[in-house]
Amino acid sequence: QVQLVESGGGLVQTGESLRLSCVASGRTFSSYDMGWFRQAPGKKREFVGGITWSGHGTQYADSVKGRFTISRDNAKSVAYLQMNNLRPEDTALYYCAASDAGPTEIASMYDYWGQGTQVTVSS
Repeated sequence: QVQLVESGGGLVQTGESLRLSCVASGRTFSSYDMGWFRQAPGKKREFVGGITWSGHGTQYADSVKGRFTISRDNAKSVAYLQMNNLRPEDTALYYCAASDAGPTEIASMYDYWGQGTQVTVSS
């Protein structure tokens, strides 16, 4: 079992930045690829990006490419989502998730999920 807890969400204005954290406990964090997803009200959960277990590989959704950066610190069992130049359309509940099948954009491939942290971007 892996327990995931996100933090760092909040209310910001357009163009500002936030850094989300995802702290893991339980089984070895470094064994898992990590993904970040988000879900806005009335919309499907969507893939934001992911990072391999080693931290050497990342991928991002086109909508966030160039603005968001995913990183991890395996020694601290933490994954990060740095979000810059935020837009109102980034408003959503953000989740981190752990997978042993790669940092895939397919949500069903993730075994463990956090509860989410809310990000709200005002215009």
